[in-house]
Amino acid sequence: MTLRQPVPLLPVGALGRVHFIAIGGTGMSGVARLYLESGVAVTGSDQADSAELRALAAAGADVWVGHDAARMGRPDTVVFSTAIKESNPEYAAAVAQGARLWHRSTALAALMLGRRGLAVAGTHGKTTTSGMVVTALAAAGLDPSYCIGSPLAGGTSAELGAGEWFAVEADESDGSFLQYPAELAIVTTLDADHLDNWGTPEHYRAGFGRFTRGEGVRWVVASADDPGARALAESLRADGRHVVTFGAAADADVRLTNIELKGLTPSATLQDDGVTVDLTLQVPGRHNLQNAAAAFAAGLLLGASPAALAAGLHSFRGTSRRFEPKGVAAGVAVFDDYAHHPAEIAATLAAARSVLAPPGRLIAAFQPHLFSRTQQFAHEFGAALAAADVAVVTDVYPAREAPVPGVTGELVADAVADCGGTVTYVPELDAVAPALAALARPGDLVLTLGAGSITNLGPEVVALLEAR
Repeated sequence: MTLRQPVPLLPVGALGRVHFIAIGGTGMSGVARLYLESGVAVTGSDQADSAELRALAAAGADVWVGHDAARMGRPDTVVFSTAIKESNPEYAAAVAQGARLWHRSTALAALMLGRRGLAVAGTHGKTTTSGMVVTALAAAGLDPSYCIGSPLAGGTSAELGAGEWFAVEADESDGSFLQYPAELAIVTTLDADHLDNWGTPEHYRAGFGRFTRGEGVRWVVASADDPGARALAESLRADGRHVVTFGAAADADVRLTNIELKGLTPSATLQDDGVTVDLTLQVPGRHNLQNAAAAFAAGLLLGASPAALAAGLHSFRGTSRRFEPKGVAAGVAVFDDYAHHPAEIAATLAAARSVLAPPGRLIAAFQPHLFSRTQQFAHEFGAALAAADVAVVTDVYPAREAPVPGVTGELVADAVADCGGTVTYVPELDAVAPALAALARPGDLVLTLGAGSITNLGPEVVALLEAR
């Protein structure tokens, strides 16, 4: 994977017929749906059939299973994701035909033209914070358009609203966040990641500097509690930029006080320059109070009512794959979470611990994501997972990477043991659900963690527990 560089934008109405390669993916399908809503002729292909593919067909897209250059014909614009290789037959045909080739981030950025952009970035918390922003602004009557990385609970991942603001989840992993025309930029956290792409932590941090200093950026909202985001905020202020910080720090502009972590309904007081509101959430963990503070700060900058923002944040019920309940069976609660970085795992386990009633145990199953990340952060993963009562580690989900000799999930399992944790290494994913069902007993909480295929195990664990 290589870093994306911004390219000039055109209005979606000038793009002709648009073909999406891998249209059924979580990120791509939302953009395709917004193009359909905008009146654009859309075609698309994916490797496998899915509910999302069928929903796009029902909405008017011409879609099919399998990448077929002949069926694609000669579209005017072809949209691809970072995961698509140049050898893909549809991509190769588009190059040969001289079609306009746009990365997904460019296609999304084009939808923002004519609207005011709000981009949510950060190493962790982007999806949840984006969802909170959208929910809070809607409750305040701003009716934003949005495209985020995961569907809202009971809703969708993308929608065109009647309001002037367009909120996007701005992914830094491949440099996509530099493409979006943002007037308001949010930085939730800044902790080195995706070094396979950025090379060094310094380059990664510099990318966030470019993002927040982008042309048109008027306001930046950044964490006062996260060291990386705080250092960025201080640098921006030194340049004369308008920065609003949030968090529990005594000098945060939007400050969290009276924090109480009450299981699934944490609460706090939010204070900002004479404004004081009480906040209660329906998603657990201190990190989600932080995410809510970021959304609240952004809403205040947009002139929204503090009370309406707090009410909207209270109504937020999460997004797919973020501490998502999968069921309860035999007295065991099963959840799934996308956490795939040590800091995310630590925050998610802390949230799970606040939900758990003694003497129940926290059983965490983790699938490492990417060989490069596993190699770079094996010890940190071990330290985070050691906070579980029992950890189960499976082998690496490779995603876009080729295997690295000597890098397996066992590196993480060994690190858990080295950090004093109780761990079982189960390399074959097919064996993980039976192992979890055998370990769990009434009162326990089972949590599957990772950005890969482990997300499919929750229902299987529930079924095995029911059968027991």
